[in-house]
Amino acid sequence: MVAGPLYHKGWYHLFYQYNPDSAIWGNITWGHAVSKDLIHWFYLPLAMVPDQWYDINGCWTGSATLLPDGRIVMLYTGSTNESVQVQNLAYPANLSDPLLLQWLKYPGNPVVVPPTGIEDNEFRDPTTAWLGPDGSWRITVGTRFNTTIGTALVFQTTNFSDYQLLDGVLHAVPGTGMWECVDFYPVAINGSVGLDTTALGPGIKHVLKASLDDTKVDHYAIGTYDMITDKWTPDNPEEDVGIGLKVDYGRYYASKTFFDQSKQRRILYGWVNETDTEADDLEKGWASIQTIPRSVLYDNKTGTHLLQWPVEEVESLRLNATVFKDVVVEAGSVVPLDIGTATQLDILAEFEIETLVSNSTEDEVSDCGDGAVDRSTYGPFGVLVIADDSLSELTPIYFRPLNISDGSLETYFCADETRSSKAPDVTKRVYGGKVPVLDDENYKMRVLVDHSVVESFGEGGRTVITSRVYPTEAIYGAARLFLFNNASGVNVKATLKIWEMNSAFIRPFPFEETLFQEMVAST
Repeated sequence: MVAGPLYHKGWYHLFYQYNPDSAIWGNITWGHAVSKDLIHWFYLPLAMVPDQWYDINGCWTGSATLLPDGRIVMLYTGSTNESVQVQNLAYPANLSDPLLLQWLKYPGNPVVVPPTGIEDNEFRDPTTAWLGPDGSWRITVGTRFNTTIGTALVFQTTNFSDYQLLDGVLHAVPGTGMWECVDFYPVAINGSVGLDTTALGPGIKHVLKASLDDTKVDHYAIGTYDMITDKWTPDNPEEDVGIGLKVDYGRYYASKTFFDQSKQRRILYGWVNETDTEADDLEKGWASIQTIPRSVLYDNKTGTHLLQWPVEEVESLRLNATVFKDVVVEAGSVVPLDIGTATQLDILAEFEIETLVSNSTEDEVSDCGDGAVDRSTYGPFGVLVIADDSLSELTPIYFRPLNISDGSLETYFCADETRSSKAPDVTKRVYGGKVPVLDDENYKMRVLVDHSVVESFGEGGRTVITSRVYPTEAIYGAARLFLFNNASGVNVKATLKIWEMNSAFIRPFPFEETLFQEMVAST
């Protein structure tokens, strides 16, 4: 899981929960990597290890806060020698070091312990702090009440070493269980730039996100933060945190954002864990990945959603492009796209539908159905990625517009993993969720394909799905790309631009190379 991402002196820093001894969970330390562009990464030495009584059972996730005077404070959860979850403070040993190689733990740790009435082992993951109008800082920490009420508590501090629990809660939702990896940040309703976590005032909404421990799903809602009472209220109570919108509708959890002050944007990281067996993970020697970083904006066209989009830097990996214009895909057909090897792709696709039936009754299929084989009048249609020539393995990414009782269309954006792999011991599910498609919009998707990971963005990123697949046939040169339309009542016209993608490098930092020493010295 991601911990404490930040930007400092020309480098993006990614800290993450890591077991240096094994590919399975345990001995949780903070790994550390840096990048100049969010795409190519260098591993650095471990940032923090569990070596004190207050974190001996694990240095769990946390968040960084960049103070106005240039200091960096890092708050993280430690699991104590008695497995009590407490919040601890750490800070860089040398702020002038662009790589932030050494971290010091505050000698007075822990700085926050579970309040009265909170379970000792259900109190974790402090957020980035924001500055209130009274001049004091606030953080929120996830917990639960009565085992079922997901809750975000608010603590106040002026020095990051002494904290006061504020009355009430930031927000709580019955029936959602333990909230972990809570994230809380502002978005500009004009949707143009990201905002620092401390931003307050008119023209701003606040996003509250929680990772639901019971379901291992990330949910968010958009609402209003009252800076006087320190309460947050969702715009739509029926779409509250944990019962409404998901950050990502696929294999995705424990996400975290940070404000990139160098480009005035908010960046989102998410964790993609494995669905194969622990034995498989031990054999390959690693487990779990991060998604491509995403920018996050408020969708001012709908007023109800965030827009997530791959950071612009990913486009630096684009190689040759192939364009297909106005390809007609008839109902019930599959069309191969001749692009050569299709293991690393960036796909932009737009679809228009041509109705073949004069009228249609309400569809019996609901949401994403049982996958792409489940036909309805207007869908599904989309692309088949990581497919082999015989279509014995394939992963459909598709839209499914559904006729509903009032005669309008309600559209779902979906990913079907059920035929993604012949491997027997992996999870293969149908993922997806509703996506708003406005009257003046066609059906648009962007799909990033990287061998065994597919990140799909519907309608500009209103609905996003991450798929972790394990192909056995559709690998390397055998992977292909197809269009498909399994609707019963429409033809589809598709226009696509598809880039073959280069590989990003991820390797140890070359401390011995003079060139990189000069790079560090110049930042």
